[in-house]
Amino acid sequence: MPLLDAAKGVACAVIVGHHLSRYGPMPAGAYALAPDFFAWLADEGRLAVQVFLVIAGFLAAASLAPDGTLRVERPVARILQRYGRLVMPYLAALTVCVLVAAVARPWLDEEVVPASPTLGQLIAHGLLLQDLLGYESLSTGVWYVAIDFQLFALALFLVGLPSMLRRAGGSAPHGLRARWLPMALVSGLAVASLALFNRNAGLDGTAFYFFGTYGLGMLVFWIGRATRFSTWQSAIALIALVGAGALAIDWRSRIATALLTALLIAIAQRRNWLSPKHWPTMARPLVRLGRMSYSLFLIHFPVLLAMNAAVANARPHGSWFDACGLVVTFGLSVSAAALLYRWVETRPASWRAVFTLFAALLVSGIAVSH
Repeated sequence: MPLLDAAKGVACAVIVGHHLSRYGPMPAGAYALAPDFFAWLADEGRLAVQVFLVIAGFLAAASLAPDGTLRVERPVARILQRYGRLVMPYLAALTVCVLVAAVARPWLDEEVVPASPTLGQLIAHGLLLQDLLGYESLSTGVWYVAIDFQLFALALFLVGLPSMLRRAGGSAPHGLRARWLPMALVSGLAVASLALFNRNAGLDGTAFYFFGTYGLGMLVFWIGRATRFSTWQSAIALIALVGAGALAIDWRSRIATALLTALLIAIAQRRNWLSPKHWPTMARPLVRLGRMSYSLFLIHFPVLLAMNAAVANARPHGSWFDACGLVVTFGLSVSAAALLYRWVETRPASWRAVFTLFAALLVSGIAVSH
């Protein structure tokens, strides 16, 4: 689905720009050249995460239950597989970040560079539990990885609940009811998240806070499989009304962004724009960027730290020097992401690789801690 890849590429570029505009001396120096642009990136660039959440929900529905019924025979094994695929590039990028932070720490403000890690902090990050256990993040944006894993596990539980009850010998619906019940469970929790959970900042370390956005993506996928246009139209109108109602209760720009993203994907899916044949050849670089967006999301922060440390120790310079430094940082981040994508993310997930990368993180963290 090249259109979704392109959307991820744009969203990831905005997120990287958001971080580039907030951390280190370079954005402070370059701010005078384009104050409105840097202010927008710093304040609103974070909203691009909503695009990833909607697309993640869309792809989860396509993978787990394309017709509404769970197609996973071993749910626990699938969750562990998801963990392995997420953490292999994540652990590699965290290891790089821990080492780069140790080198950059003497040259940058404490607010920019993460503090020296503790053993408990390293283990919590490796298990994707850092936010739930209250540990400071080792890198910017790693909260998303933990939330993505939680959301996937929660979605699998919801769509698989009828099948699990049936296998356990309990009373569970069959036939058409078994197909609609998972959709109803996802819809109910998504509405609860939009109206309640997402308004409680104390829940932002859990999947419940974000499931409204993720659920929109799942529902859009299922709605797109409707054969009758009238059914599709009614379902899309219902989603729009639910989203509008949630915004009427409490306006949140993140929810507005997620709703708009979901509706645009629904239109693209209905018109078959997600098919590769409808995507122009000239946009292939953007599609490639989207395919390695996860690696870019993970690895750009240590590159940002290294470049800020280098610029901070350069001779007196002007705003244009800092602006060029930001452009070079983005380019180096894409290059580092390409390496991470090729050598780690695209490799088959295995427990041997996971344990090796986990050990590398622990050893690196212990070596630089004091």
